This record gives sequence, structure tokens and C-alpha cells, in this order.
Amino acid sequence: MPYLHLDLNRHYETAIKQQLAQKLSETYTAIMHSDPRRMTVTFRELGEGNVWRCGNDLPYPGAILMCDIRKGRSLEVRERLSRELIRLCNELLGLEKNELNIEFTQHSGDEMYHQRMDGFSEDWNNDEPAE
Repeated sequence: MPYLHLDLNRHYETAIKQQLAQKLSETYTAIMHSDPRRMTVTFRELGEGNVWRCGNDLPYPGAILMCDIRKGRSLEVRERLSRELIRLCNELLGLEKNELNIEFTQHSGDEMYHQRMDGFSEDWNNDEPAE
């Protein structure tokens, strides 16, 4: 954790996804004061017609970014992160304005085990340094 998971209507080259994963990780780490070794980014390319934004008119193609994070960040910090993640996704994936929504699920540290870090995460705190 954090786990950023994108559901998309299109298919993208591996190099674009790797570049976006790097930028999402760097942005997340800087804004959320997190260790980049905790980061996982996934892309689920469902293909045309498989993700829709709904409203009062006909549904239109959409995308969603699910962010599983350690709880504790303020609304303002999550909003800043959301704006930056949307900017990056729109820029690198060519998404249209209003195509991407972000949804957060917040977890306590003991709900995340990192083999790479040999144990469960600590609960997040404001003094946590990015490594």
C-alpha cells in the first residue's frame, strides 16, 4: 500500500504505462510523504465500451483510479493528490476532461503486509519521512 489501480477503456504501450507508473509514484510519494517501496500501480485495460461515466444524459466513456492508502491524510492533501494524479493521467493517457474519477479506500497500517519491507506497515503519521 499504496495501491493505485486504473480501469481504462483503451490499451496503451508498456512504455507509456511504465512512465505513468513512475510519475504517479513520484507524485504520490512527494504529496503523501510515503516510502516509494510501498507503491504498486496497476492498469486494467478493459477495452472500448467497458468503463462508463453516468449522469442525466447518455453515459460516456470513462476511467477510474482506485487509491488504496493508509488512512490519516487530510481532505486537502487528498484533494491536492487527486488533482495531480488526474493531470498526469490526462496528459500521458490522453484522457478527456471529466473522464477520470478517483476513489480512495483508507486502511490502517496493519491491513498491509509488505514482503519487500519484511512486515506490516505502521500507521501513517505526519512525521513519516519519504525514503
